[in-house]
Parts: sequence; C-alpha cells; structure tokens
Amino acid sequence: MAASRESGSGPDPLRVIDLFAGCGGLSQGFRETGLFSPVAAVEQDLFAAATYAANFGEDHVYWGDIAKWLENELPTADVVVGGPPCQGFSNLGAKREDDERNELWDRYVETLTRVQPKVFVLENVDRFLKTRQFDALKAELHGGRLKDYEIYPGILRATDFGAPQLRRRAIVIGTRRDLVPIPLPSPEVPEMNWSTVKSAFDGLAEEIPRHHTELPVGRTFHVFGREVAGKYMAHDLHITRKYSDLSRKRFRRIPYGGNRFNLPDDLKAPCWIKHTTGSGDVMGRLVWDRPSVTIRTEFFKPEKGRYLHPDQNRALSHLEAARLQGFPDTFEWCGPKLEIARQIGNAVPIPLAQALAHHVARGLGVA
Repeated sequence: MAASRESGSGPDPLRVIDLFAGCGGLSQGFRETGLFSPVAAVEQDLFAAATYAANFGEDHVYWGDIAKWLENELPTADVVVGGPPCQGFSNLGAKREDDERNELWDRYVETLTRVQPKVFVLENVDRFLKTRQFDALKAELHGGRLKDYEIYPGILRATDFGAPQLRRRAIVIGTRRDLVPIPLPSPEVPEMNWSTVKSAFDGLAEEIPRHHTELPVGRTFHVFGREVAGKYMAHDLHITRKYSDLSRKRFRRIPYGGNRFNLPDDLKAPCWIKHTTGSGDVMGRLVWDRPSVTIRTEFFKPEKGRYLHPDQNRALSHLEAARLQGFPDTFEWCGPKLEIARQIGNAVPIPLAQALAHHVARGLGVA
C-alpha cells in the first residue's frame, strides 16, 4: 500500500506511468478514480501528446520515441499501463507479424524491468493474445525479464464495464509475485443494463448545420516548444462532413437500423452488388437502445462501418464518437480534425479504463 499522508487525509495516490499513452484514455480512466497520480507518460505522435499535455499537464509527458525515453533515469511507479501500437496485428487489413510496431511491446517489458512496478496493465486488440508477441511476453515470465511477475490475460468487453460501445480488448494484468495476484475483473454491468447510444448522446443537438464541417480557426496551443492547433472543447467537435450528392441519396434510403443491403442497386457501389453477404455494418445506422459498434479512427466514414446517426442523414460527429468512448465534455483536444479522429478511435474507452483502475486499486488494498 502507498505510504499514508498525514492522519485523516487518506493514502497517497498510486503513482502510474502511461506508455504509448495516445491522447490519454487510460490516464483519464485512472484519474477519474481519484486514486492515481501520473508521474510519466510517453507518446510519439505530436498531436496525441499535445492532447495528453492539455489535459494532464506537460511536465511529465515525453513526446518522442520510447527508446530515447528509456535512455533517461525513470521515475518510480506503483503501476505501469499502456498499449503498444497494435496496427501490425489488428484484425483489420493485412496481419503482418514482422511489422516493427509489434516489437514495441519489448520497450514495454524493458520499462517494467527497470521500474519494477507492483502491477502492470497491458491492453491491445483481441488478436494480441494469439500472436508471437504475446508468446514472447509469456516466455519472459519463466526465468526471463518478467520472472518476478504473474499474469492474468483475457478479453474484456467495454459494454460490461459501463461503456456505450461494443468493443473487445485484450487485457493483461501482471502482479509482482511478492504481492497478492490481481486477476481480471468480472463483468460489472449485465446486458440488460448496458449503456446505449441514446444515453451517450443525451443533451446533444441532433441537427448539425451543413456548413459546420470544420474546427474553429485561429486556435493555437504551445507545447513541447511547438505550436499546434487547439485547444478544442466538446462543442467545437460537434461537426459534420461535406458529403457528395450520391452519399446523401444513400443516407436517405437507409432506414433505422439498416445498412447497405437496403439500398437499390443504382445507389450501390459495384463491389456491394457483387458481395451479397457479410459486411453488414457498411453504411449501417446505429440504433438508439443499443451500444454502438466499435469506434475506430474513421468513424466519420459510413462506408467503413455502422457509423450513421440513428436519425440524421450523416455520420457520427467527433463529439458523438468521443461520447461513445466515454470522454467527458470537459476533455480538451489538439490537432487537425483527422488527427483528433485518430486519437478518439485509438483510445481505450474511459469506463473500461476506470473499471480497471478501481480493480487494481482494490487489489493493492487502497480502494
């Protein structure tokens, strides 16, 4: 347990390091518990690192290559969290086991070796548990760099922990062997009580004027000795796209809960006519009383998935996607519109992150 403050003030926050932090989804969930304090965060993408700094402070953020960060003296921490970039073995697109991004898990392990936290939490796409990278991680437990740890891996669904989104993530919780092991948390929310699209969009104006397609101009945020676009608040992100006439015709023909199969042939892309099965989420509408599909980085493109608004003839706005990820409206964003979409889609749903934080804190006896 962390050392106590003065009598009556409770335990000190647990110190946490966030690797491959992105815009800070994991950190936000951990912060919302009030039980953790970030001491370091590492992120190579400038815009994501800027968003993290805007919300958590620049003082402990390292913008750059984690290999360079590891050349420095590292802070002590109770918990290390993070998700090495997963694009190399994502279920979408080609699965390249030799993608150099896959090897970034090794930097995660090196951090654990040097910091020796009480607990680590590694998150990734569900396929991670079937890769050679995960096999290598397990091998480190047997006389290797992680011989002092015991792990519990598995797949968690964000909906089971309060997120209004059907997202599956591989989660690995590792506990130092001198401590009581912390298994994966059990689902907290039964399906009948899952959060829904309607609950996520509560209070939002459904109609977005057609000309509201861009972020406000002239905003600048100085960070890391650079100037980036931002900071943007929630209402700034409730924007749409400039759709072609063909797209608008398609949207109008797709009913509530429908998809590309509801389109007449003259409005279908040639590839849709040829493929009469599968891809049921393409050009699909969300429904109010269910969670959304997984929010990915191109949620603003209905041709990429079930991203049409339940009622309106448009795709999700950036704000709606952020709400479905569980970000509070007080969260601030940096970067161009496309980069903010990437940050939103790559983030860990906040309710899942918060549930993991509470679970780890309980396991360490501080909650």
